[in-house]
Amino acid sequence: MYAFQYERAADAKAAVDMLKADGEARFLGGGQSLLASMKLRLASPSTLIDVTRIPGMSAIRMEGDELVIGAAARHADVASNPEVMRRIPALAVLANGIGDRQVRAMGTLGGSLANDDPAADYPAAVLALNAIIVTDRRNIAADNFFKGLFETALSPDELITAVRFPQPDQAAYVKFRNPASRFALVGVMVARTGKTVRVAVTGAADKVFRAPALEQALCAAFTPAAARAVRMDPSGLGADLHASAEYRAHLIPVLASRAVEQALKG
Repeated sequence: MYAFQYERAADAKAAVDMLKADGEARFLGGGQSLLASMKLRLASPSTLIDVTRIPGMSAIRMEGDELVIGAAARHADVASNPEVMRRIPALAVLANGIGDRQVRAMGTLGGSLANDDPAADYPAAVLALNAIIVTDRRNIAADNFFKGLFETALSPDELITAVRFPQPDQAAYVKFRNPASRFALVGVMVARTGKTVRVAVTGAADKVFRAPALEQALCAAFTPAAARAVRMDPSGLGADLHASAEYRAHLIPVLASRAVEQALKG
């Protein structure tokens, strides 16, 4: 490691002001990706601005029909929160499957979304549940947030403060995980609200994406068989030492069918 400054932000405005004053500074959430990058000398911020102690940033609450989760909420807190488990149990299950116990104890919702790893779990939930990402200056719809490999719609000095999740009628997340990293080789989140079905896929390409063919099939018949019958085009999907694009294309409808089965069980 190398020398750097550590600052603890009192509120969102103070955090953003500190970042604007030092272009080499970085926001610090759980640090599960940033600190690892620093150890490998892939990142060298001059200052780490801790945003996890900002009052209200880790709160989990209901506002009307929306579940609002603060950006500094730890994965373990989301997984065990009674309101999450009651309102969107699929989100609690997803959070409980992120990394290992240490990662879940330290990693944060906002940090995961800002980092936007293409195999992360939370982006699938945000996209499938049609969530709103709340920042220090605006609201960003999930469909407009994820732009590419580790790239989001956030401005360089913009801070995620919370995520607003509409409550679906039924939802479930299933992933085929890498046994070492526990990231998703492919992960599929299915969410049904009224007559609308949204399906988000992570781990299969350079960013999370919706699967229109699966959405159309499941809008017509919300059954595991309908999902399994869909054939995904492997072009545009990722290929690496863990799985080919064709294998990932095969996994997507298989996992979607399992997600539908789980969602129907409630």
